[in-house]
Amino acid sequence: MTEQDLYYADYLQLERLLDAQHLKSAEEGAPAHDEMLFIVVHQAYELWFKQIIWEIESVMSIFAQDTVDEADMGTVVARLRRVTSIQSLLVQMIAVLETMTPLDFLEFRDHLFPASGFQSAQFRVVENLLGLRRQDRLLLSGAPYTSRLSEEDRRRVEKVEELPSLFDYVERWLERTPFLYHGDFHFWEAYQEAVQRRILADREVVATNPNLTEEEKEMQLEEFEQTLEQFEAIFDPDKHEIERAAGRLRLSHRAFQAAVFITLYRDQPALQEPYRLLELLMDIDEGFTTWRYRHAQMVTRMIGRRVGTGGSAGAKYLEKGAERSRVFADLFALSTFLVPREDRPQLPESIVESMHFRYEA
Repeated sequence: MTEQDLYYADYLQLERLLDAQHLKSAEEGAPAHDEMLFIVVHQAYELWFKQIIWEIESVMSIFAQDTVDEADMGTVVARLRRVTSIQSLLVQMIAVLETMTPLDFLEFRDHLFPASGFQSAQFRVVENLLGLRRQDRLLLSGAPYTSRLSEEDRRRVEKVEELPSLFDYVERWLERTPFLYHGDFHFWEAYQEAVQRRILADREVVATNPNLTEEEKEMQLEEFEQTLEQFEAIFDPDKHEIERAAGRLRLSHRAFQAAVFITLYRDQPALQEPYRLLELLMDIDEGFTTWRYRHAQMVTRMIGRRVGTGGSAGAKYLEKGAERSRVFADLFALSTFLVPREDRPQLPESIVESMHFRYEA
């Protein structure tokens, strides 16, 4: 090696990185052993948040194009899959934190006020990049979610909030899905008939089931009527807008139709990568929901019913936040609008041909 050769520690800037753990308890004259673990885990979280931001922004740059090249879809799927793998690590790191007992935590907890995870600007950026809206967030002691951030971090987070999100880009991409309307083939009319046949058949099974009481039959039949009303939103743009206004749906009518179509015919070659994308978006939503709930359970284990260091209601606040933080909830609702494969309308041969990949010498 020469003086110009790159050295491992220099490349990773380990001197700076490994000198970034300073115990507040030691500054007070009574170093708490487990505070080192607490710092290292949370620093690791921030490094992984940085990587997640890196991956999501790269995916958004692809979707920001007027036309998304099919060759880029493999890149999109691979990078979103990487995000889900990182999320698994985030959840596992909570188990590492839980090797610290509540008494161990109490040795240094008082030194942390008023700092808290609410001040993680990077995680707020992640949420905004995905598309979490301000109206979907809980207030923090009556104040907006940015209230505990520094002025610099607040400007950074709010700037991201004003820009198009991954949700916005995916919605526009779905709206450009071909095959929804094709010549004389009216897919949605055929699909509506298939849906109605399936629901009416299921309804008849309930109505003639000798093992159900009259009260049970009445209750289930009412549910069938509600299901039919939900289905109407797929076929009627005006009813879809009513569902959006009520907060039960978020995607535009055409984008939601496209998501249903992709899910129904996901076996077709041209729709396999789009379907993987939809699955990964749900995985990411579910991953952060799992992490939030797991975090809430750890907080309950560590501090019981005490308030958090940031002044929140502790675990209760975190649990409520987890319930309201799904960005792609519409995709989870797709299962409601599906029918078995044998009930799907048969696609015209011209559409099937256009969705196949072929090589001809």
